[in-house]
Amino acid sequence: MSQTKDESGKKAKELLDLSVKVGALKFGEFTLASGAKSSYYFDGRRLSLDPQGAYLLGAIFLDILVPLGVQSIGGPTVGADPIVASVALISHQRGTPVSGFIVRSQQKKYGTQQNVEGPLTPDSTVAIVDDVCTTGGSIFRAIDAAEALGCKVAVVLAVLDRAQGGAETLRAKGYKFQPLLVADSTGTIVPATDI
Repeated sequence: MSQTKDESGKKAKELLDLSVKVGALKFGEFTLASGAKSSYYFDGRRLSLDPQGAYLLGAIFLDILVPLGVQSIGGPTVGADPIVASVALISHQRGTPVSGFIVRSQQKKYGTQQNVEGPLTPDSTVAIVDDVCTTGGSIFRAIDAAEALGCKVAVVLAVLDRAQGGAETLRAKGYKFQPLLVADSTGTIVPATDI
């Protein structure tokens, strides 16, 4: 059963609170992989691999996907992996099946030499998901891989938008982008208002 926007908003607030509780969201002084400094650090796997976090992510994202007619959800490994599994499982339980796929960081050099793993059917309507959107680099690699198979990207999802250019670039290129949590320039993180 699909949730209302108000219920999804409440779940996003619950997700934010849980992020702090399970240590996925930490505040302090951090150096990011890019070398940039940040007043917070978000480890999406601590949230997506937590039982309650996995449920919340799967339920909220599925509520976004069903009205869009999305047939499959996938994204860059490792950030997307547990989220994809949660959405696929909950979609089965609700009777609104959405399959999953994973985009490798590098194409396999052996066997079938695939870049995309999972039951992704060419020409499907898909969603791309990642735990964090910063500049959008890994998300665009996943988009390119899905589109190379003839798939149509209906929406791009992220647990957290770090508000460092990725969302703007996605939208400028015509993609619908929906984060669950949004950071501002001061590092304040709030639930997205348009879930």
